[in-house]
Amino acid sequence: MESAVKFRGSWLSLDEARAAFSEGTGRGVRIAVLDSGIEVNHPRLQGLRLADDWYIVSSEVRLEAKSGDGTDVFGHGTAVADIIRQIAPEAKIGSFRVLGEQLNSRTAIIREGVRQAIDRGYHILNCSFGCGVKEHVLQYKDWIDEAYLKGIHIVAACNNIDFTIPEWPGYFPTVITVNMAKGGAGDRLYYRPGNLVEFAACGVNVSAAWRNRETREVTGSSFATPRVAAFLAKVLSVVDGLHPLEAKALMIRLADKWTQEIRASNVACSDCQGRPICSDKYAPSRRDLCAAVEPSPWSEAGFRTPRTVAVSDRP
Repeated sequence: MESAVKFRGSWLSLDEARAAFSEGTGRGVRIAVLDSGIEVNHPRLQGLRLADDWYIVSSEVRLEAKSGDGTDVFGHGTAVADIIRQIAPEAKIGSFRVLGEQLNSRTAIIREGVRQAIDRGYHILNCSFGCGVKEHVLQYKDWIDEAYLKGIHIVAACNNIDFTIPEWPGYFPTVITVNMAKGGAGDRLYYRPGNLVEFAACGVNVSAAWRNRETREVTGSSFATPRVAAFLAKVLSVVDGLHPLEAKALMIRLADKWTQEIRASNVACSDCQGRPICSDKYAPSRRDLCAAVEPSPWSEAGFRTPRTVAVSDRP
Protein backbone atom coordinates (compact mmCIF):
# COMPACT_ATOMS: atom_id res chain seq x y z
CA MET A 1 0.00 0.00 0.00
CA GLU A 2 1.19 3.51 -0.72
CA SER A 3 0.27 5.16 2.57
CA ALA A 4 2.68 5.73 5.42
CA VAL A 5 2.63 3.13 8.16
CA LYS A 6 1.24 4.52 11.40
CA PHE A 7 0.44 1.37 13.34
CA ARG A 8 1.25 -2.31 13.32
CA GLY A 9 -1.94 -4.36 13.22
CA SER A 10 -0.87 -6.91 15.83
CA TRP A 11 -0.18 -4.21 18.46
CA LEU A 12 -3.15 -1.96 17.89
CA SER A 13 -4.89 -0.52 20.93
CA LEU A 14 -8.60 0.22 20.75
CA ASP A 15 -7.89 3.96 20.68
CA GLU A 16 -5.45 3.52 17.81
CA ALA A 17 -8.01 1.39 15.98
CA ARG A 18 -10.65 4.07 16.43
CA ALA A 19 -8.24 6.68 15.14
CA ALA A 20 -7.57 4.59 12.03
CA PHE A 21 -11.31 4.07 11.52
CA SER A 22 -12.07 7.79 11.73
CA GLU A 23 -8.98 9.29 10.10
CA GLY A 24 -8.15 6.85 7.31
CA THR A 25 -8.96 7.84 3.73
CA GLY A 26 -8.31 4.55 1.95
CA ARG A 27 -5.10 5.82 0.35
CA GLY A 28 -3.03 2.97 -1.04
CA VAL A 29 -5.82 0.42 -0.67
CA ARG A 30 -7.18 -1.31 -3.77
CA ILE A 31 -10.82 -2.44 -3.78
CA ALA A 32 -12.11 -4.77 -6.48
CA VAL A 33 -15.81 -4.23 -7.20
CA LEU A 34 -17.11 -7.53 -8.59
CA ASP A 35 -20.43 -6.41 -9.93
CA SER A 36 -22.33 -5.15 -12.98
CA GLY A 37 -19.67 -2.64 -14.05
CA ILE A 38 -19.14 1.00 -13.08
CA GLU A 39 -20.37 4.02 -15.04
CA VAL A 40 -17.29 6.18 -14.80
CA ASN A 41 -18.85 9.33 -16.32
CA HIS A 42 -21.56 9.54 -13.66
CA PRO A 43 -21.65 13.03 -12.08
CA ARG A 44 -21.34 11.56 -8.58
CA LEU A 45 -18.19 9.72 -9.60
CA GLN A 46 -16.45 12.79 -10.97
CA GLY A 47 -12.70 12.30 -11.04
CA LEU A 48 -12.86 8.52 -10.69
CA ARG A 49 -10.12 6.71 -12.58
CA LEU A 50 -10.57 2.99 -12.42
CA ALA A 51 -7.46 1.01 -11.57
CA ASP A 52 -8.84 -1.76 -13.81
CA ASP A 53 -11.94 -2.24 -15.93
CA TRP A 54 -12.63 -5.79 -17.08
CA TYR A 55 -15.62 -7.94 -17.86
CA ILE A 56 -15.83 -11.70 -18.03
CA VAL A 57 -17.46 -13.36 -21.03
CA SER A 58 -18.11 -16.99 -21.80
CA SER A 59 -16.96 -18.16 -25.23
CA GLU A 60 -17.71 -21.57 -26.68
CA VAL A 61 -14.76 -23.23 -24.98
CA ARG A 62 -13.57 -20.96 -22.15
CA LEU A 63 -14.02 -17.82 -20.12
CA GLU A 64 -12.27 -14.66 -21.24
CA ALA A 65 -11.49 -11.36 -19.54
CA LYS A 66 -12.00 -8.41 -21.87
CA SER A 67 -11.29 -4.74 -21.39
CA GLY A 68 -14.33 -2.75 -20.26
CA ASP A 69 -15.54 0.61 -21.51
CA GLY A 70 -16.52 2.37 -18.29
CA THR A 71 -20.16 1.32 -18.40
CA ASP A 72 -22.59 -0.47 -16.10
CA VAL A 73 -25.16 -2.89 -17.54
CA PHE A 74 -27.57 -2.52 -14.59
CA GLY A 75 -26.60 0.26 -12.15
CA HIS A 76 -25.77 -1.90 -9.16
CA GLY A 77 -21.98 -1.63 -9.47
CA THR A 78 -22.14 2.14 -9.92
CA ALA A 79 -24.06 2.43 -6.65
CA VAL A 80 -21.44 0.27 -4.91
CA ALA A 81 -18.58 2.42 -6.21
CA ASP A 82 -20.37 5.62 -5.17
CA ILE A 83 -20.82 4.39 -1.61
CA ILE A 84 -17.17 3.36 -1.37
CA ARG A 85 -15.98 6.76 -2.59
CA GLN A 86 -18.18 8.64 -0.15
CA ILE A 87 -16.41 6.93 2.76
CA ALA A 88 -12.90 6.08 1.50
CA PRO A 89 -12.34 8.69 -1.23
CA GLU A 90 -8.66 7.86 -1.79
CA ALA A 91 -9.07 4.11 -2.22
CA LYS A 92 -8.30 2.77 -5.69
CA ILE A 93 -11.29 1.04 -7.27
CA GLY A 94 -11.17 -1.63 -9.95
CA SER A 95 -14.24 -2.85 -11.84
CA PHE A 96 -14.62 -6.54 -12.64
CA ARG A 97 -17.97 -7.09 -14.34
CA VAL A 98 -19.28 -10.54 -13.44
CA LEU A 99 -23.02 -9.76 -13.27
CA GLY A 100 -25.32 -9.45 -16.25
CA GLU A 101 -28.12 -7.14 -17.30
CA GLN A 102 -30.58 -8.87 -14.96
CA LEU A 103 -28.04 -9.06 -12.11
CA ASN A 104 -27.55 -12.76 -12.72
CA SER A 105 -24.35 -14.70 -13.17
CA ARG A 106 -22.68 -18.10 -13.09
CA THR A 107 -20.31 -19.44 -10.48
CA ALA A 108 -17.58 -19.93 -13.08
CA ILE A 109 -17.82 -16.29 -14.18
CA ILE A 110 -17.65 -15.11 -10.57
CA ARG A 111 -14.60 -17.29 -9.99
CA GLU A 112 -12.81 -15.96 -13.06
CA GLY A 113 -13.51 -12.36 -12.05
CA VAL A 114 -12.12 -13.05 -8.60
CA ARG A 115 -9.03 -14.68 -10.11
CA GLN A 116 -8.41 -11.57 -12.20
CA ALA A 117 -8.69 -9.35 -9.11
CA ILE A 118 -6.42 -11.56 -7.01
CA ASP A 119 -3.78 -11.71 -9.75
CA ARG A 120 -3.82 -7.90 -9.95
CA GLY A 121 -3.06 -7.43 -6.26
CA TYR A 122 -6.31 -6.09 -4.83
CA HIS A 123 -6.53 -5.84 -1.04
CA ILE A 124 -10.34 -6.02 -0.71
CA LEU A 125 -12.90 -7.91 -2.80
CA ASN A 126 -16.36 -6.31 -2.60
CA CYS A 127 -18.91 -9.05 -3.30
CA SER A 128 -22.43 -7.61 -3.26
CA PHE A 129 -23.94 -10.91 -4.43
CA GLY A 130 -24.65 -14.40 -3.17
CA CYS A 131 -25.08 -17.94 -4.45
CA GLY A 132 -27.35 -20.33 -2.59
CA VAL A 133 -26.56 -23.43 -4.67
CA LYS A 134 -25.11 -25.90 -2.16
CA GLU A 135 -23.44 -27.96 -4.87
CA HIS A 136 -21.19 -24.97 -5.61
CA VAL A 137 -19.88 -24.46 -2.09
CA LEU A 138 -16.46 -25.99 -2.80
CA GLN A 139 -16.02 -23.82 -5.88
CA TYR A 140 -16.42 -20.76 -3.66
CA LYS A 141 -14.23 -22.25 -0.97
CA ASP A 142 -11.34 -22.59 -3.42
CA TRP A 143 -11.00 -18.87 -4.09
CA ILE A 144 -12.05 -17.77 -0.60
CA ASP A 145 -9.26 -19.90 0.85
CA GLU A 146 -6.80 -18.60 -1.72
CA ALA A 147 -7.67 -15.02 -0.83
CA TYR A 148 -7.30 -15.77 2.88
CA LEU A 149 -3.87 -17.35 2.41
CA LYS A 150 -2.73 -14.32 0.40
CA GLY A 151 -4.01 -11.85 3.00
CA ILE A 152 -6.84 -10.56 0.80
CA HIS A 153 -9.99 -9.37 2.56
CA ILE A 154 -13.47 -10.37 1.32
CA VAL A 155 -16.56 -8.33 2.21
CA ALA A 156 -19.84 -9.89 1.09
CA ALA A 157 -23.60 -9.36 1.17
CA CYS A 158 -26.24 -11.67 2.64
CA ASN A 159 -29.72 -12.81 1.64
CA ASN A 160 -32.20 -9.90 1.59
CA ILE A 161 -35.22 -12.10 2.30
CA ASP A 162 -33.88 -13.98 5.32
CA PHE A 163 -30.31 -13.32 6.42
CA THR A 164 -30.04 -16.81 7.94
CA ILE A 165 -30.34 -18.50 4.52
CA PRO A 166 -26.81 -19.63 3.59
CA GLU A 167 -25.33 -17.96 0.54
CA TRP A 168 -21.76 -17.79 -0.66
CA PRO A 169 -19.23 -16.25 -0.45
CA GLY A 170 -20.80 -14.77 2.69
CA TYR A 171 -21.26 -17.98 4.65
CA PHE A 172 -17.58 -18.58 5.36
CA PRO A 173 -15.96 -17.49 8.64
CA THR A 174 -12.99 -15.80 6.95
CA VAL A 175 -15.39 -13.44 5.12
CA ILE A 176 -16.76 -10.21 6.57
CA THR A 177 -20.45 -10.64 5.80
CA VAL A 178 -22.80 -7.69 6.03
CA ASN A 179 -26.52 -7.16 6.48
CA MET A 180 -28.43 -3.91 6.00
CA ALA A 181 -29.36 -1.79 9.00
CA LYS A 182 -32.49 0.35 8.95
CA GLY A 183 -32.03 3.84 10.32
CA GLY A 184 -28.44 3.25 11.37
CA ALA A 185 -25.98 6.12 11.09
CA GLY A 186 -24.03 6.09 7.84
CA ASP A 187 -20.67 6.16 9.61
CA ARG A 188 -21.45 3.37 12.08
CA LEU A 189 -20.69 -0.32 12.02
CA TYR A 190 -22.82 -2.80 13.96
CA TYR A 191 -22.01 -6.27 15.25
CA ARG A 192 -24.39 -9.13 15.93
CA PRO A 193 -22.88 -12.46 17.11
CA GLY A 194 -24.40 -15.89 16.70
CA ASN A 195 -24.52 -16.08 12.90
CA LEU A 196 -22.04 -15.98 10.03
CA VAL A 197 -23.67 -12.69 9.00
CA GLU A 198 -22.00 -10.83 11.86
CA PHE A 199 -21.99 -7.21 10.71
CA ALA A 200 -24.54 -4.62 9.66
CA ALA A 201 -24.35 -1.12 8.25
CA CYS A 202 -26.70 1.46 6.82
CA GLY A 203 -28.40 -0.10 3.81
CA VAL A 204 -32.03 1.05 3.77
CA ASN A 205 -33.07 4.05 1.67
CA VAL A 206 -29.51 4.95 0.72
CA SER A 207 -28.97 7.62 -1.93
CA ALA A 208 -26.55 6.32 -4.55
CA ALA A 209 -25.47 6.78 -8.15
CA TRP A 210 -27.15 4.58 -10.75
CA ARG A 211 -26.89 3.76 -14.42
CA ASN A 212 -27.54 6.45 -17.06
CA ARG A 213 -26.35 9.24 -14.74
CA GLU A 214 -29.31 8.69 -12.43
CA THR A 215 -29.41 8.80 -8.64
CA ARG A 216 -31.65 6.39 -6.77
CA GLU A 217 -32.68 5.55 -3.25
CA VAL A 218 -31.53 1.96 -2.80
CA THR A 219 -32.15 -0.72 -0.19
CA GLY A 220 -30.38 -4.01 0.43
CA SER A 221 -27.36 -5.72 1.93
CA SER A 222 -25.65 -5.09 -1.42
CA PHE A 223 -25.41 -1.42 -0.44
CA ALA A 224 -24.38 -2.00 3.16
CA THR A 225 -21.50 -4.19 1.96
CA PRO A 226 -19.48 -1.42 0.19
CA ARG A 227 -19.92 0.76 3.26
CA VAL A 228 -18.11 -1.86 5.34
CA ALA A 229 -15.54 -2.45 2.58
CA ALA A 230 -14.81 1.29 2.72
CA PHE A 231 -14.59 1.23 6.53
CA LEU A 232 -12.04 -1.56 6.20
CA ALA A 233 -10.11 0.39 3.55
CA LYS A 234 -9.89 3.35 5.93
CA VAL A 235 -8.32 1.11 8.58
CA LEU A 236 -5.97 -0.64 6.16
CA SER A 237 -4.72 2.70 4.87
CA VAL A 238 -3.15 3.44 8.26
CA VAL A 239 -2.50 -0.07 9.60
CA ASP A 240 0.33 -2.16 8.21
CA GLY A 241 0.03 -5.87 7.51
CA LEU A 242 -3.45 -6.53 8.88
CA HIS A 243 -4.38 -10.19 8.28
CA PRO A 244 -8.02 -10.96 7.35
CA LEU A 245 -8.75 -12.57 10.73
CA GLU A 246 -7.05 -9.69 12.54
CA ALA A 247 -9.13 -7.26 10.52
CA LYS A 248 -12.33 -9.09 11.37
CA ALA A 249 -11.49 -9.14 15.07
CA LEU A 250 -10.63 -5.46 14.92
CA MET A 251 -13.91 -4.61 13.20
CA ILE A 252 -15.78 -6.43 15.95
CA ARG A 253 -14.01 -4.28 18.54
CA LEU A 254 -14.86 -1.12 16.63
CA ALA A 255 -18.52 -1.97 16.02
CA ASP A 256 -21.52 -0.88 18.04
CA LYS A 257 -23.87 -3.50 19.42
CA TRP A 258 -26.69 -4.43 17.04
CA THR A 259 -30.14 -3.54 18.38
CA GLN A 260 -33.74 -4.17 17.36
CA GLU A 261 -34.07 -0.49 16.46
CA ILE A 262 -31.93 -0.99 13.35
CA ARG A 263 -33.47 -4.35 12.39
CA ALA A 264 -34.15 -4.67 8.67
CA SER A 265 -36.91 -6.73 7.07
CA ASN A 266 -34.76 -9.86 6.63
CA VAL A 267 -34.17 -10.25 10.39
CA ALA A 268 -36.73 -11.96 12.61
CA CYS A 269 -38.21 -9.99 15.49
CA SER A 270 -38.93 -11.39 18.93
CA ASP A 271 -42.63 -11.92 18.04
CA CYS A 272 -42.02 -13.88 14.83
CA GLN A 273 -40.80 -17.25 16.22
CA GLY A 274 -37.62 -17.04 14.18
CA ARG A 275 -39.30 -16.15 10.88
CA PRO A 276 -38.53 -13.02 8.87
CA ILE A 277 -40.99 -10.31 9.83
CA CYS A 278 -44.03 -9.82 7.64
CA SER A 279 -45.40 -6.52 8.91
CA ASP A 280 -42.45 -4.35 7.90
CA LYS A 281 -43.11 -2.23 4.84
CA TYR A 282 -39.92 -3.54 3.19
CA ALA A 283 -40.75 -7.22 3.77
CA PRO A 284 -41.14 -9.44 0.68
CA SER A 285 -44.06 -11.72 0.01
CA ARG A 286 -43.97 -15.41 0.90
CA ARG A 287 -43.96 -16.24 -2.81
CA ASP A 288 -40.65 -14.47 -3.27
CA LEU A 289 -39.16 -16.22 -0.25
CA CYS A 290 -39.77 -19.54 -2.03
CA ALA A 291 -38.65 -18.43 -5.50
CA ALA A 292 -35.40 -19.94 -6.71
CA VAL A 293 -33.85 -16.92 -8.38
CA GLU A 294 -36.57 -14.30 -8.59
CA PRO A 295 -35.79 -10.94 -6.97
CA SER A 296 -37.99 -9.48 -4.30
CA PRO A 297 -40.84 -7.08 -5.19
CA TRP A 298 -40.29 -3.55 -6.33
CA SER A 299 -39.49 -1.46 -3.31
CA GLU A 300 -41.01 1.90 -2.53
CA ALA A 301 -37.85 3.41 -3.97
CA GLY A 302 -39.04 2.30 -7.42
CA PHE A 303 -36.67 -0.55 -8.28
CA ARG A 304 -36.13 -4.15 -7.37
CA THR A 305 -34.03 -5.05 -4.36
CA PRO A 306 -32.62 -8.53 -5.05
CA ARG A 307 -32.57 -11.11 -2.28
CA THR A 308 -28.95 -11.00 -3.32
CA VAL A 309 -27.74 -11.32 -6.86
CA ALA A 310 -28.89 -14.61 -8.36
CA VAL A 311 -26.13 -17.04 -9.33
CA SER A 312 -27.47 -19.93 -11.39
CA ASP A 313 -26.98 -23.65 -10.82
CA ARG A 314 -24.80 -23.84 -13.91
CA PRO A 315 -21.10 -23.96 -13.07
